[in-house]
Amino acid sequence: MKHNLKITLILIIMFVITQLIGLFVISIYQHPGNTLPFNMQPPAEVSPGEAFPSIIIAFVIAIGLFFLLTKINAEKLIRFWFFIVTALALGLTLKALFLLGFKDIILTNPIPILSYIIPEFSVFSLIIFFIIALPLAIIKIFKRNIIVHNLTELLIYPGIAAVFIPLLNPLTIIILLLIISIYDIWAVWHSGFMQKMAKYQINNLRIFTGFFIPYANIKEKLKIKNIKEKYSKKSEKFLQDKFKKAKIKVNLAILGGGDIIFPIITAGIFYKYYGIISALIITLSATLALLYLFVFAKKGKFYPAMPFLTSGMYIGMIISWILINLHII
Repeated sequence: MKHNLKITLILIIMFVITQLIGLFVISIYQHPGNTLPFNMQPPAEVSPGEAFPSIIIAFVIAIGLFFLLTKINAEKLIRFWFFIVTALALGLTLKALFLLGFKDIILTNPIPILSYIIPEFSVFSLIIFFIIALPLAIIKIFKRNIIVHNLTELLIYPGIAAVFIPLLNPLTIIILLLIISIYDIWAVWHSGFMQKMAKYQINNLRIFTGFFIPYANIKEKLKIKNIKEKYSKKSEKFLQDKFKKAKIKVNLAILGGGDIIFPIITAGIFYKYYGIISALIITLSATLALLYLFVFAKKGKFYPAMPFLTSGMYIGMIISWILINLHII
């Protein structure tokens, strides 16, 4: 097992919660009249077949741009990029979470001049963005609080997924999952690009796109406890220096953002085309595939999660289609 049982269960539970939040958010935005805020609703006339090449190109450009920015040490620009994406994604999810209860107070274009600045301007969306999403994004990106980081990760990927659902269909997601899985294998097992990108985020940017859980064994925990008790009245910086000198070994349990969002997108597409039972089958199959990876992976080794998740989701798709054809669901 790659991590101990407690950490493995925490990662799995966080994964499942994010998937379920994702399905809820997607179901809200699938309801007629509920559009994505900040003018992010894709044009209705764009078909999945037309959008698919653009998604692939955008994916390649994003990776290439990130790689270029790391080469020129543009940490501030990358943090600002992550900050904007985080704030917008949180805004998307939070609007959906509050939409049903506050739908009657949503005001669209209450101030005419704002129509020219922000199309489909919504007071409700903007209140959520500035009061909740923006402060959380600031703490996550610039204050680096581990609890806030993981809590916001539960909300970020459902918001991003909601943007992509209208642009894809079952066929295009099958192809996209295959492409992403091949890329993941190359990036982890052949080029090592994924490990380098993760280390760069953690060491240089001091952030990570995905679940991030540092933990220590019993021996290291005892060291930490003794240092805290001995220097309880010292500053945080002093304690950090003592931890470094003590050479305390901290393990990291991580799950990348891509490994979280693609199952949400896939389940969301099956929800859109086949209903909630099909979506839940995809979620369950992805969760079991991830659990298999965590249980059989070896400590100290890196694994591409997407091939495992994709295999699980393909099995879930087959089961779903069989049940549909048998008129069971």
